[in-house]
Amino acid sequence: MSHVFPRHTRATLPRAVAGDGCHLIDSDGKRYFDGSCGAAVSCLGHSDAGVRDAVKTQIDQLAFAHTGFFTSDPAEELADMLSARAPQGLNRVYFVSGGSEAVEAALKLARQYYVEKGEPDRRHIIARRQSYHGNTLGALAAGGNEWRRAPFAPLLIDTHLVSPCYDYRDRAAGESPEEYGARLAAELDARIELLGPQNVMCFIAETVGGATAGALTPPPGYFRRVREVCDRHGVLLILDEVMCGMGRTGSLFACEQEGISPDIVTIAKGLGAGYQPIGAMMCQDRIYDAIRDGSGFFQHGHTYLGHATAAAAGVAVLKAFDDRDLIANVRDKGAKLRAALDAEFGQHPHVGDIRGRGLFLGVEFVADRATKAPFDASRSVAGQLKAAAMAEGLICYPMSGTIDGRQGDHVLLAPPFIMEDAHVDEIVTKLSRAVKTVIG
Repeated sequence: MSHVFPRHTRATLPRAVAGDGCHLIDSDGKRYFDGSCGAAVSCLGHSDAGVRDAVKTQIDQLAFAHTGFFTSDPAEELADMLSARAPQGLNRVYFVSGGSEAVEAALKLARQYYVEKGEPDRRHIIARRQSYHGNTLGALAAGGNEWRRAPFAPLLIDTHLVSPCYDYRDRAAGESPEEYGARLAAELDARIELLGPQNVMCFIAETVGGATAGALTPPPGYFRRVREVCDRHGVLLILDEVMCGMGRTGSLFACEQEGISPDIVTIAKGLGAGYQPIGAMMCQDRIYDAIRDGSGFFQHGHTYLGHATAAAAGVAVLKAFDDRDLIANVRDKGAKLRAALDAEFGQHPHVGDIRGRGLFLGVEFVADRATKAPFDASRSVAGQLKAAAMAEGLICYPMSGTIDGRQGDHVLLAPPFIMEDAHVDEIVTKLSRAVKTVIG
């Protein structure tokens, strides 16, 4: 009997025993192509010698020193690397151990920023429906994933939700993508006005939507308009790039492609590539300065923040991106994978939409392509697709509730940045077999 408390108590999982490049190997010797990097984590695959050596070297020198007493060389170096590559003004880096912690830190910093500035009435958080920002209570409250929120609703602070960027289902007939983006930004503007700008703390959004709705991309100009709305009302813009950042969409920070700089950004997952648990919250200088020139103390913290060994892994990951030009490979292989998915599924009667950016792609499945009607939720199409793909030797990230937390099914693909051309065919072939098994 296992004493591990698993994610699902009724699931019997294979035991992973080894990693080989883009593949994981179980105790029976079966190989699985990691088509989603777990949850968009293992961007360098599972056997990167450079990152492993960096972790070993750091452990031999210094594994951990509490940041209440010390800083460390790896943390300083990683912060320098991130600030040098970040959008304008994001020069302060607060290290944590994962995405949910990064979002918690961002929300608390936003609140303390306004308290330090003498604006304590700014308390409201605006987010988007079908968003996901983490599983800790603050991050869960800030998100719009109704399925995850429901059991804990009495424990969650109120969040005000506006529409997601869901072009496939929500853009009106005859409405251009630019007009659609303008309409969404106007909705945010109206919500801030309704709540009273003096009462609104932040707008938080995933730059490219992640697991909940499957790689939803923003319309052209949307985030530039959002940036203008937030600036006009003095509201902080927090971008959650825990899943879509760190090269996943074809630039180190996903918001680079939107031509904006947020007030706060959260990163994790690919920053450590799975070799160590690490994330970060980055903020604009003026936010840091408000704390520095006020109380001087950010009233937050976790034991393992700034962990030296985790930071050393992050340094090695970013160096691998640069030395091997891997973000260019994301753009190249992402375009090839998208083309292969279009060729295989573009006219499939049960595929409604193929979307995404870089190596962050979603496929939405429907019962009726013409009407966009989803499968009945009782069929558990996403769960079946996960099992069928695993049987084929493909790890992907299926999710139900794509549309509203209950209806809709999609598969998220987020393979390693080190993938080669041959892996495109492996992913599409195995996913096609799984789709045929489940829905024909």
